[in-house]
Amino acid sequence: MKRMRKLLFLVVSLGLFTSMGCAIEIKSLAQAVNEAGRQRMLTQRMLKDYTMIGIGDTFGNPKEDLKKVMETFEDHLQGLTAFAKDEETKKSLEEQRKLWEPIKKMLAEPPTKEKATELQEKLDQLLKAADHTTKLFAKQTGKESGEIINISGRQRMLSQRMAALYMLKVWGINDPKFKEKMDAAMKLFGDSLERLRKSDLNTDQINQLLDRVKKNFMFFQVMNKSQNRFIPSLIYKKSNDILKDMNTVTGLYAAQKVK
Repeated sequence: MKRMRKLLFLVVSLGLFTSMGCAIEIKSLAQAVNEAGRQRMLTQRMLKDYTMIGIGDTFGNPKEDLKKVMETFEDHLQGLTAFAKDEETKKSLEEQRKLWEPIKKMLAEPPTKEKATELQEKLDQLLKAADHTTKLFAKQTGKESGEIINISGRQRMLSQRMAALYMLKVWGINDPKFKEKMDAAMKLFGDSLERLRKSDLNTDQINQLLDRVKKNFMFFQVMNKSQNRFIPSLIYKKSNDILKDMNTVTGLYAAQKVK
């Protein structure tokens, strides 16, 4: 069982952390939209890992995953800053840096319920800043593909956000806006998925991956309506299944010539 869990962790991580140890080199606007969008996902993945550690669930090795995610966020932030040319985008990335510094310190400390709510608020602020940066890069492309990459990349974030919100509930964090946040995340994911499925940029491979994502998303739809409490490791796995496929889809969009 332990061997299977390690194998699953390696498979899920493949392709998600491509710049370990050094700043990633951004070579195009399409890539910038993809990597800036990935930062949004990482904010929610950090919250999910933090909560899994707090719960005491070791599935997927969240402690090691959190370390890698933090390194990746730092490396991508450096790479995006080096690539940014216009002042508005540079300012947006500077805002991310200011928000990121205190979050790094909180994540380095042992997780507690008392700090979880504050951390969620700070990561949501960082998410908002990362989303703004992504939209600025997408706008610079001036093309349909830039917006599609933005939307596709946001799906990665939403997969982790849905899981993180549920994990916080399992941990016993009383968030009066839990239902509102979960419903909003699920509606945005569902609406965005349908838009992606209708895109003229889709290839057969992209369509197949989106079909699989839709099937996995049904699990979260059932979860959200159910009164039963789901096992955290199952939520962790399902969210990462969606993340892996949407990461591939976003990369495929970014690899296409800008249309």
